[in-house]
Amino acid sequence: MRLCGLLLCATALSGALGWTAPAQAQSADQDAMPPAFEAGNPLARKRPSERFGLDTGQTGLPALRGAGGNGNVLAGGQTSGDAGDAGDSVARLPRFRSAGPPVSGISGARGAAAPAGLLRQRAAPPRRYGLPTRVLTRARTQGYVTDLRLTPVIQTPVSGVPLPTAVPLPTAIPLLGLSNPGRLLLSSPGFRQPGEADPAYAPLGIKLGTMTFLPAFTQSVGYDTNPDQTTARAAKGSTALRSDAELLFRSDWSSSELSGELRGGYSEFPDNEMASRPNASGVTRMRIDVNRDTRVDLETRFVVDTQRTGSPDLGAAATSRPIFATYGASAGVTENFNRIQVTLRGSIDRQVFDDARLADGTALIQSDRNANQYGVRLRAGYEISPVITPFVETLLDTRIYDTPVDQQGFRRDSDGVGFTAGATVTLTRFVSAEISAGLQRRDYVDPKLRAITAPIFNAALIWQVSPLTTVRFSQQTGVIETSVAGSSGVFTDAATLEVQHDLLRNLSITVGGGFLSSDYQGVQIKERGYSALARIDYRFNRWLTLRGSYVYQQITSTDRTSSFSDNIFLLGMRINP
Repeated sequence: MRLCGLLLCATALSGALGWTAPAQAQSADQDAMPPAFEAGNPLARKRPSERFGLDTGQTGLPALRGAGGNGNVLAGGQTSGDAGDAGDSVARLPRFRSAGPPVSGISGARGAAAPAGLLRQRAAPPRRYGLPTRVLTRARTQGYVTDLRLTPVIQTPVSGVPLPTAVPLPTAIPLLGLSNPGRLLLSSPGFRQPGEADPAYAPLGIKLGTMTFLPAFTQSVGYDTNPDQTTARAAKGSTALRSDAELLFRSDWSSSELSGELRGGYSEFPDNEMASRPNASGVTRMRIDVNRDTRVDLETRFVVDTQRTGSPDLGAAATSRPIFATYGASAGVTENFNRIQVTLRGSIDRQVFDDARLADGTALIQSDRNANQYGVRLRAGYEISPVITPFVETLLDTRIYDTPVDQQGFRRDSDGVGFTAGATVTLTRFVSAEISAGLQRRDYVDPKLRAITAPIFNAALIWQVSPLTTVRFSQQTGVIETSVAGSSGVFTDAATLEVQHDLLRNLSITVGGGFLSSDYQGVQIKERGYSALARIDYRFNRWLTLRGSYVYQQITSTDRTSSFSDNIFLLGMRINP
């Protein structure tokens, strides 16, 4: 029995030694020939030692580096060498961890398959097909890039040209009134400036700090059929040389605003030197935005002109055109109480007259016509909607002469009061208007001068019919002063209508008409005046314009020496530096 036991032990030992040798030989062959399950793997042609973190295990299958001879690598076995470096070992990464140990007995079996979970996690990533940068490269090389150096830039005009967003109530007629309808037409806002121009031809102005200035100069030559504005029998035509200069300015502040318009000109008649005359006008406005609901408005203004020789205030004996001037200032405060707007404005104006020369060489003194006017205006409006805002207004003023008694023996100091109601209408951004109507009364210190009660009607309209056509209308009434013996004052009604149309980007035509009615209270003198204007502007560029104009004016009066008609033809160049 003992002998049988020894034989069995020897047989088992020799079998164990015989099994180990083929296993080692098979392990040596693994480096030369990949196993069958790796035939479809694109990395199979590489040695296991060159794969991603794999070594050859005891069974000849791929094993994680650092596992050594322990087949239970997922169970946490470690050896020296690579297994000791915990920071660099990929075995510690979560993607290589498994929920359970390998199946018992597999690690020692020849040709046994590796755990399916391990091989699936360690399989090579899928191969990419196509070029990943194709879309980006195509967008980069075929995209359209705009070069600003190749793009034309047209600068927008900065001052003076755009239409106002709101229409202000026309300023009250000056104390001295209007001498003729032609001056009324030429001095109206629609005709004084060249109108809105195409942005490519509009003047840019001169920038100085936060102010923008828009100067202009016009030199014209033409013919005037009646420069004296006298009766047809005494009319004497002459060549006309007209020089005009103007300066518009506006601030570029984030809040508040300072703006102004200054104009001056001189008409020279070489064939009739006595008819040569100057004229000028200007207004400066300052708006101070105290806060969101409070605004302060300041204004200064002036007018310089000459009286026509046939005016009833001068008589037929005058041979010269005396200069008169009116200037003044006003200040007002506007407060908004939600939808209610209240405005309080005070004003002061002064008028002065130069002496006239008579046919016999003597002088006609007119210093007794110099006077001051002080006034206050209170307006309250309620905004029903952004389209319409009705308002009521009260006007109080007093006129005080430098000379208490004039040359005819009348005391012309007076007090006036007026009440009006109206509305500001903004139908669209193309139509804006302000209309008011009411009643006024003026009482004089001298009982020989009858009080005047007259209606008030003021209107202003701007209608942009199309991008090429603009219509402007204005009308205003008032009671002005006179020196005619027995007349307490003159009730005046003045209206203008203008239509501007752009035929081309740089070619515009303007036509308009004016009406003037003057009724001398207390005497039988009535005047009716009419005027018409046609003007064409051709702009060569931003700073040079060719202008041609025609003006017709006529006054028909019950006083025979006051009626006249006149035709003016002018052609000139306008420069906007």
